[in-house]
Amino acid sequence: MNQFDNRHIPLYKRVESHILNDIDEGRLIPGDLIPSEPQLALLLGVSQGTVKKAIENLVNENRLYRHQGKGTYVSTINFNNSLFRFFSYGDASGKGVRIHKEVSERELKIGPKNICQQLGYEPNSELLYIQRCGYVLELPILIEHCWWCPEVVPGMESEDVHIPDLMYALVVEKYAVPVVRAEETLTADIADKQTAQLLGIPEKSPVIVLIRHTYSRHNKMIEYRKTVGRADKFSYKAEIR
Repeated sequence: MNQFDNRHIPLYKRVESHILNDIDEGRLIPGDLIPSEPQLALLLGVSQGTVKKAIENLVNENRLYRHQGKGTYVSTINFNNSLFRFFSYGDASGKGVRIHKEVSERELKIGPKNICQQLGYEPNSELLYIQRCGYVLELPILIEHCWWCPEVVPGMESEDVHIPDLMYALVVEKYAVPVVRAEETLTADIADKQTAQLLGIPEKSPVIVLIRHTYSRHNKMIEYRKTVGRADKFSYKAEIR
């Protein structure tokens, strides 16, 4: 019997939703081999052609990737697609310049009420807070405020733990916690006194604010991150086809 009961949605879209739900809930994680087309067709009560179309769509969206002769796998999350890429910096030739990040603060402390709630904790719970400053050469251009579930990354508050520029590499490799997906929201604001001092800009200067919610298995939110960047170093370019 076909397990899908919503007849108004195309079958291939329902297959896509089934696969994406397995990814979001952590039943499939980055690098996992998904069931074969015949297996999915039998499980979901649809044709193999329907499954094939759904998988092709998810491959085109980079949620899955094919390995010739081996099968189809869940894609690793690609933070190159983050809205963070719109913080644009270049040298005199126009080539991109790497942003280096330095930890300026890290400690276990009581988290803000709204962030505790978003991470699934009671108000006034202790969270891991990490503040980093991003530099291009010697110029500070952004500040990151990262709040983590402390049991997910035990010991990361210690200065003995090196945090690389891509923090998620540490989370995956040292703590074996898969980063399944992230949601981002981009807004504009003005710099408060602390932000202005850290970035070396006048107070109330325009800034860009990027909020990220990072998720692991079972749709569990593990990090709340707020990145504040200089608006004069922000640009947006998109190609529409």
